[in-house]
Amino acid sequence: MPDYVAMKTKVDELAAREWDVAGIQARVRKLAKEGIPKKKLDPKELLAHKAEILARVELHAEEYNFITKNCAQGTALALMEEFGLGDMEVIKALTPFPGVGGTGDMCGGITGSLITFGLFFGSDVPLDFDAMNNAILISQKFMANFEGKIGHMYCADIIETVILGHRLNPGDSEEAMVAFTNEQGFEKCGLPPGTGVKLAAEVIIDSMQK
Repeated sequence: MPDYVAMKTKVDELAAREWDVAGIQARVRKLAKEGIPKKKLDPKELLAHKAEILARVELHAEEYNFITKNCAQGTALALMEEFGLGDMEVIKALTPFPGVGGTGDMCGGITGSLITFGLFFGSDVPLDFDAMNNAILISQKFMANFEGKIGHMYCADIIETVILGHRLNPGDSEEAMVAFTNEQGFEKCGLPPGTGVKLAAEVIIDSMQK
């Protein structure tokens, strides 16, 4: 059951936050220039520091969403950086994914997470149907958990009920984008990416116990 009171508190905190714009931009530029550092994941270390990792990836998703103005890119970048997955070409490919082409459809907190699941759980061999089916099952459970936390999966619904309190799709027009920006939409919309990455990171970490 969604905790709308807690989400409203979080949205207000994001709106009031003093963002380290220069610092966040510097991190993003470094990743764009040098690529995402590869990591050798240690299951014991990940499990021992799980709470710390979840807090860090949530913060980074909020920050990257705010700086890039792109929830799908912000979500994926935070997860890929944390676990050493993929490369910046994947982030580039997510350029049109906020609200799926700005239509108000699937939230980037979901699509960015699903891309990461593909990188982590998928196979280099497209005919590996076991890996594909496993990734799909994991994704379905994740999406159900996301909807349970936020109350919705679609961008337009999340903006209306959680972020702004009224219907406004920034992808509809230049005027809508200006209105969304003026209402601190990009600050407040750190909530869905932050929620998505915490759920996704927990799935990845817990899977390493098996």
